[in-house]
Amino acid sequence: MAHIGVSRKRRSFFLIPVMVLACGVLGSVYGPNTQVASAAGGDDEVSANVKDFTRLYSVVEQNFADPLNADKAIYNGAIPGMLRTLDPHSHFIDPTELKKMREEQSGHYYGVGMRVEGRPNAAGVTQTIVVEPFVGSPAYKAGLRPNDIIANVNGKNTDGLTSTEVADLLKGPRGTPVQIKALRGDGADELVFNLIRDQITRSSVSASFMVKPGIGYVRIDDTGFIETTGADFADALKKLDEGNLKGLVFDLRYNPGGLLTAAVAVAGHLLPRGSEIVSHHGRASQEKSYKAVEGNHGLNYPIVVIVNRNSASASEIVSGALQDHDRAWILGDNTFGKGLVQTVYPLVENTGLALTTARYYTPSGRLIQRDYSSVSFFDYYYRNNTAARNPADVKMTDSGRTVYGGGGISPDEKFEVPKPGPLETSLFVKNMFPTYTKHFFSTHKEQLPTGWTFDAAQMEALKTWLREQKFEFKDADFTKEFEPIRHRMQGQIYKTAFNVEESTRYELMTDPEVEAAVTALPKAQTLLNSASKIRAERAQK
Repeated sequence: MAHIGVSRKRRSFFLIPVMVLACGVLGSVYGPNTQVASAAGGDDEVSANVKDFTRLYSVVEQNFADPLNADKAIYNGAIPGMLRTLDPHSHFIDPTELKKMREEQSGHYYGVGMRVEGRPNAAGVTQTIVVEPFVGSPAYKAGLRPNDIIANVNGKNTDGLTSTEVADLLKGPRGTPVQIKALRGDGADELVFNLIRDQITRSSVSASFMVKPGIGYVRIDDTGFIETTGADFADALKKLDEGNLKGLVFDLRYNPGGLLTAAVAVAGHLLPRGSEIVSHHGRASQEKSYKAVEGNHGLNYPIVVIVNRNSASASEIVSGALQDHDRAWILGDNTFGKGLVQTVYPLVENTGLALTTARYYTPSGRLIQRDYSSVSFFDYYYRNNTAARNPADVKMTDSGRTVYGGGGISPDEKFEVPKPGPLETSLFVKNMFPTYTKHFFSTHKEQLPTGWTFDAAQMEALKTWLREQKFEFKDADFTKEFEPIRHRMQGQIYKTAFNVEESTRYELMTDPEVEAAVTALPKAQTLLNSASKIRAERAQK
């Protein structure tokens, strides 16, 4: 224990240089720098503040009622507290988060290849549930299914562990063994899986297929824009026979953003060579413009981009560039409005500082970042971006259409997503869809045929089962919400009977917003024609 105490004390020795760096940055952001004397005064003030903090920390360390946890006080308290005074996105990155961020950006890691989440059981104990085994992964090949309960990993009981803790148990060096004990079905049969960890590579394009003849669909969702996204996107279009596409639905709903280089690569594949995609500039960073390098090689099929309130950052760069150049019709809801550039500065012991250093602007000059000065961080993150249009910040697209700055991308056409009914919501909140799926496969051992549907007879069986579970509902509500419940139930069963890709394809093919996007493709074509005509006229002058 003494040795551990020395180690923790040694780490606290590194905290002061970190705080000096952080406070120095803070001073440079807010301190005057127009005169040498003012700058010197600012440095003196920063030095005095650091000394005040050191004295304060010493008093707390010596007199607090309990032994002080240096890591918690500094890394979870002082540094995040300081950064919260700057903006919503500057933040301290601990070693675990930094490692996870690097894994996500690279697009691969070493493990068994499945997504898990924690759900409380009837006794209120959190259990880890398989959401999806990735196609082709060790977990998928071994036969793990959605809704299996991960009860034990290498002899360690997982009850009460978070999904992150269980995911860490599943990860490890390539070629190493891991044993998983899983519970399946109503009878909670225990199954044992002995797997060998491998490299897990995930495409950032989570879905790509033909919606109808000549009309392709591509989605980059919550995986975000990572190092491989540009190549993944190009490969997806190639498989869809891009040269013969008559239209494309490009889905960026729930896309949280990611790497700037990946966003530039994706937009650069769809825009003419030399088109500006985005620019950024800040107080201490040089203004820089990013343009399409290779371009779209003359492939000008119409595009409808779907966005929503959770489309942020890199996805806003792409949708904003396509809108400003009249290359795509934007459908959906106001995007999030995240246009701050974070630069990650490495610190001691595998930690980092993600600091805002600039702001993003669309090709027409629109500011993507929305105002955060007059709202709480809770409202900023969890309330809809309703102020995506600033009447004082008027810009024009290539063809002369009016667009507005002020934060986020306003769609060309609003689409209000149908809200689920009270019965469907209750079934979802109480996990009845996955629970019934487990029951279904405990009584259906045979392989379901391709094209199988959750028909009226299956719905009647679901209704009977809900009654047996003492789940209260009205027959009138069941009849009223028959179709959305049937669709959701079929998608759930497809995950287990086939794979997540088939389930996703089914759900998207019946998605009313995707259908609206297909219907809007003629509007995208009109934009293309108008922009082409105007460019030709300008070229003749």
